Amino acid sequence: MSGNEDVKQLKDCSVSNALGTWVFSVAGALIAIPVGIKRKSLAPLVFFGTTGTMLDIIMGVTACEREYAERQMQLLEAQNSASSSAAANDGDEY
Repeated sequence: MSGNEDVKQLKDCSVSNALGTWVFSVAGALIAIPVGIKRKSLAPLVFFGTTGTMLDIIMGVTACEREYAERQMQLLEAQNSASSSAAANDGDEY
């Protein structure tokens, strides 16, 4: 059950980050339109549009992975501090 919750959270994170990063898609379109008009071709729009979209997706996934790694480090630090304090308390009882 816990694994499904983690996957759902990762999915929600990646979707929200992918929708939040539109900068490269717009930049690709803004570069492609004048180049396409000058060359009288749709190839620049396809190239720059897909490249911008891919960059947006990559940036969103990278941000998700970074957030997930930070969360895992916080959990690990909390677990280590709890176990070290429990070990210190055990040593005091003897």
